[in-house]
Amino acid sequence: MSVPELIRVVSRDSPMALAQVERVRNELAAAHPGGRTEVVPVRTTGDKWLGDLAQVEGKGAFTKEVDAALLTGRADLAVHCLKDVPADRPLPAGTVFAAFLKRDDVRDALVHPGGLTLDELPPGTRIGTSAVRRTAQLAASHPHLTCVPFRGNANRRLEKLAAGEADALLLAAAGLERIGRTDVISEVLSTETMMPSIGAGVLALQCREGDAELIEAVSLIGDQDTYRAASAERMFLHVLQGHCNSPIAGYAQVDRAGELSLRACVFTPDGKTRLNAHEWAGRLDAVTLGTSVAVALLRQGAREVIDGIAH
Repeated sequence: MSVPELIRVVSRDSPMALAQVERVRNELAAAHPGGRTEVVPVRTTGDKWLGDLAQVEGKGAFTKEVDAALLTGRADLAVHCLKDVPADRPLPAGTVFAAFLKRDDVRDALVHPGGLTLDELPPGTRIGTSAVRRTAQLAASHPHLTCVPFRGNANRRLEKLAAGEADALLLAAAGLERIGRTDVISEVLSTETMMPSIGAGVLALQCREGDAELIEAVSLIGDQDTYRAASAERMFLHVLQGHCNSPIAGYAQVDRAGELSLRACVFTPDGKTRLNAHEWAGRLDAVTLGTSVAVALLRQGAREVIDGIAH
């Protein structure tokens, strides 16, 4: 297979994003010895803006500048955390996902300086998180705790915690692993305690759709099970048409026998309403499974729940 002589990889410029790019570069180097990669870092609106994401086009704030670098030819390959790529609208015209890397941990981690677990935190403990998904689930399961808005990359959030702006943090376990800070984790929460975000733990590689040679080269480092799971999750979110203030959670898994399932939830922000669905694909493909689970939740009233949330 012929491989482009130089692959320019664009990414957000946060420490975590750059660590993710290194993983991609290493996997490409292993699959295509002799190929060269170069990093094109960009600062996104989402990284610069520390207020409410709904005011700056939601999750698209983390991808717009990266997409632009790809579409204008400044870069050839984009690396995204899949959970930050909006699923309620298609990818920018002219681009495609070439591969999803093997999935990392989907779970959330509690960071508490005293090493307490979630169930040990005393009433009034301030938890730093800006994720409506986490806030809604904590409101239901641990109503005696208080969520305080926390934005910024993981390193910045850890600094704010150390400065006393919160008493504990909820962060993605995979993200802490990527920046080498698993030492701060006091508890990794089960998916029953904290249902993950759609696309959690997945790195997505995006190319221009006309770059057939590059797409073929990149597809070699993709993971088929992750592709199936991510496809189900993203179609589920696409059919629901949630917005960035909608607490929606879920994850798909491929078991040892190769069977795909998708478990998903829609919440009200106060956590008092929780709609659940869990289906196995059987003979359905991943996209049809995602659609089926979304329809199951719509039948339970998910549209009314989502539309009733201001955004």
